[in-house]
Amino acid sequence: MFTRIRSALGLALLLALITSITVSAKGGFSFIAITGPGLEKEIRATNSTLTEDYFAFADFYRDKVEAPKNPGQGYEITRYYIDGKREIAFDQLHYYPETGYVFYDGIVNGESEYDGEWYTANPAVKSVFESILPLAPVAKEQPVRQPEAAQPITSIDPSQIVLQVVILAGLLVLALFAFRSRRPSIQ
Repeated sequence: MFTRIRSALGLALLLALITSITVSAKGGFSFIAITGPGLEKEIRATNSTLTEDYFAFADFYRDKVEAPKNPGQGYEITRYYIDGKREIAFDQLHYYPETGYVFYDGIVNGESEYDGEWYTANPAVKSVFESILPLAPVAKEQPVRQPEAAQPITSIDPSQIVLQVVILAGLLVLALFAFRSRRPSIQ
């Protein structure tokens, strides 16, 4: 009886860890940082339309396109989480509101199948995004900065290592409980 309770608790712990990882990869960013043409300094925004969904700027599953010849003026967007008092950059993308394109640079400390690709922007984001920008007009003759292909980043966030160690420990504990409960009892 006690073994079943321990097994259930171990399984619950493991499921809680796996669920928390899945949720963090789907959005719910704390804020975004915007840099680009006409901006004297970085702008930070917490608007839920731009931060709550991983696919807020583009649907990476369905909206992949060929690289445009001239996407226009783009803004670099970095999406962040806050862990305690630390700001952790999750990913970067370039958003081109006038032409409706997104270039996904990629995950900052990792990679995904979406990295280094072009997508059609979500049209619902444009008005929200532009409402965050200052009212100063953007000069049209500024050179267009094309994003470079995503490069792998070698630095690893220590919290990711800790999370992986905790998950591994949970799996080991669960395996230990499973093997202990399978031993035949001698009566």
